[in-house]
Amino acid sequence: MSGQPTERTLSLRGGMFEIRVADAGSGQPVVYLHGSEGPHDGWPDFLASLAERYHVIAPDLAGFGASTGAEHLRDVHDLVIHGLDLLDALDVARPHVVGHDLGGMLAAELAAVAGGRIGKLVLAAPLGLWNDREPVLDVFAVLRDEIDSAYWYDPASAAATAVLAHSSSEEEARRVTLLRHQNLSVATRFVWPIPDRGLNRRIHRVTSETLLIWGADDRVVPASYGERFAGLLPNARLVTLPDCGHLPMLERPAAFVEAARSLLDG
Repeated sequence: MSGQPTERTLSLRGGMFEIRVADAGSGQPVVYLHGSEGPHDGWPDFLASLAERYHVIAPDLAGFGASTGAEHLRDVHDLVIHGLDLLDALDVARPHVVGHDLGGMLAAELAAVAGGRIGKLVLAAPLGLWNDREPVLDVFAVLRDEIDSAYWYDPASAAATAVLAHSSSEEEARRVTLLRHQNLSVATRFVWPIPDRGLNRRIHRVTSETLLIWGADDRVVPASYGERFAGLLPNARLVTLPDCGHLPMLERPAAFVEAARSLLDG
């Protein structure tokens, strides 16, 4: 990040949850909510790009928002309440929210139930709309040696290498990637895919200006999913970045932030 980020710990719900939060940059406040893959060595470059333009607040979202206490989060309703608690604790008026995959889903849910609490939305490959004719990737049906190529535009890219650099071997790297996919698949299968629950029932309430950013080569969540999502949101547009897979903010951080600026600075 630009400069040395300030890190603090927030206590929510009387100490049931504790969340580490990193602050960096200046200007408009932007809360970044990452997805199921968690923070790894590839994230600093993206957050640094974001912090060059904005005051970035990046919670440690292990367990979708909780550094400790994640076992208490049971369903989408708990996640929404948890997100609102987080906004209260940050004490920032109407921050913009940037979210990826499950983080994007939570951001959209927050905008649906408490739109007055947040500003604009930038969502990268958000999950949450279920289409049983074209679901997200079922990782349990994918061969291990196909996982990386499904996740990244280029499995040998600098971003992919950085994210997996903490692994002790190629086998360990693949195990970590598989685990991320399994977490994503389980979460989407048992929380958001239920047709009569979640954002499906509230999507018309997301009136915040919204930008959807998709990687053109995302094979985890199909491109048609992004088109459908954008078509259902009242005030959204879709941008597709070339040479990206499911993590455009890591594979092309500068291009991602440039696209986000078109909305956030407007």
